[in-house]
Amino acid sequence: MFKIELEKNKLSLVKFFSQEYFHSGLIQWVLIGSLIVNVANWACIAFFIRPVDFPIILHYNVYFGVDVIGDWWQVYLMPLIGLLILLVNAILGYLFYQQKERIVAHLLMLASFVAQVGISIAVASLLLINY
Repeated sequence: MFKIELEKNKLSLVKFFSQEYFHSGLIQWVLIGSLIVNVANWACIAFFIRPVDFPIILHYNVYFGVDVIGDWWQVYLMPLIGLLILLVNAILGYLFYQQKERIVAHLLMLASFVAQVGISIAVASLLLINY
């Protein structure tokens, strides 16, 4: 019984990813690049930020210095937000691509990659200031 359900889910997943949207070269490269950058953000934070009892720096401003401090786990919100941006843009891009609005779909995916790079810069800054 479980094996039949697993096969049905596998077939529906294969059918979903075999659609034209996922065969676009630009979509594939940007999606893979965004996922790699997001996983690198998670890995860097997991490697450098350890659970501690004292607050850590969450935001640094050139004019005011440290202006936001918080718990260690709050650093993980940045790559989580990046992942949410990627998922929302991928879903919206998929919907626009089905309606033959390919330029909008490509721009959404490129915007998600730019957001991932921006979040990487922010993560690198936080790691530098806290390490």
